[in-house]
Amino acid sequence: MNRIFVLVVGLVVFGGGASATQVYPAEGIVLKIDKPHRTLTISCRAIPNYMEAMVMPFAVRDTEDLKNIAPGVAIDFNLVVDNDSSYIEQIHAHRYQSLEPDPLAAGRLKLLSGIMDPSTRANTIEIGQQVPDFTLLDQNNQRVSLSQFSGKVVAFTFMYTRCPLPNFCYRISNNFGRIQKRFGNRMGQDLILLSITFDPAHDTPEALVAYGNIWKADPKSWRFLTGSQSDIESLAHTLGMNYWPDEGVMSHSLHTVVVDRRGNLAANLEGNEFTADQLGDLLQSVLDREPLLAARNVQSK
Repeated sequence: MNRIFVLVVGLVVFGGGASATQVYPAEGIVLKIDKPHRTLTISCRAIPNYMEAMVMPFAVRDTEDLKNIAPGVAIDFNLVVDNDSSYIEQIHAHRYQSLEPDPLAAGRLKLLSGIMDPSTRANTIEIGQQVPDFTLLDQNNQRVSLSQFSGKVVAFTFMYTRCPLPNFCYRISNNFGRIQKRFGNRMGQDLILLSITFDPAHDTPEALVAYGNIWKADPKSWRFLTGSQSDIESLAHTLGMNYWPDEGVMSHSLHTVVVDRRGNLAANLEGNEFTADQLGDLLQSVLDREPLLAARNVQSK
């Protein structure tokens, strides 16, 4: 049964075990507004005892909250988090006084400039184009290159182990966990999953081992990768992602990437609004696209 993919800019998550809804006062600078999808991309200050300073898109339930909001406006708001979702409410704009005493705010406006001026970002690859090879380090301290999986379908996404929101990294990793179960005996032989950290300073191979254990990831077919900040940043920008680990701010969007057996970009899914079943259907279609190529590769080994 064919499914329709609705790809929407979404959010990022790593949920805690709390059962009750939590509300956190927060403040930040608006970087981007997506009214059709009711999201604001915000450079958010750190929320004590919950979240580090970071940039991400937040869902807005009431479109009235978007009135009088524009890129560059400083706002305060409430972040509402439950077991599997998050959104912001009670958004209030206020006049920003001065950038001089606050270098972090200056860094945020640099992010704003990067988002609004496409010329400041690297050229992104398009569907059907070759994905540039990259080499990173996995959770077992082994070097892993995209090119070593030639002849197999590769899906990879980006995450970090300390991501606090329940509908971001947690959801993306959960999708991969369900993909691992769905494709069972094809994992490793036909299909490879890669989860690449945004936060190499903290996500050491040891931390990635612990994170992989949460998902019962088979290290032979689902690798968790880290590397230099510059290598990860370069890869993210090549795929059209917002990612600037600058001034203590974790700035990133969400992309799940599918590379076909020939190393070409088959899909670049933005956000997190697709289901694990939809992602599985997409992977199935790419796996079935060139089955003979896989058979030839297996016979030649």
